[in-house]
Amino acid sequence: MVSATSFSVRDLRQRSAELLRNAEDGHLAVITKHGRPTILAVPFDDRLLDVGVHRALALWLFEQSQLTLAQAAKVADLSVEDFMGLLRQAGVVAVDYPPAEIEDELHTVL
Repeated sequence: MVSATSFSVRDLRQRSAELLRNAEDGHLAVITKHGRPTILAVPFDDRLLDVGVHRALALWLFEQSQLTLAQAAKVADLSVEDFMGLLRQAGVVAVDYPPAEIEDELHTVL
């Protein structure tokens, strides 16, 4: 799982190139001031242009398993059903069970 990188305001002077590289690679960054989150840096990419900031953020957080389906739908300001449509449009799997877990579930049900 990829998490957002954290940069302090002071770090920005020394690590700005890293922040830019991470953004180019599609990673979010949290900028902190005195240890408290102040800015969320979201990569400016095609997804952001296509679906907007809230939905791009919701997709990213869902893909990284940082939010549940319902939470991501809320961030995207969509119903769960509409968010699942957005996932489909973005090529993101809505439910990702490992094969062994699916097999266990089937044995439990049957």
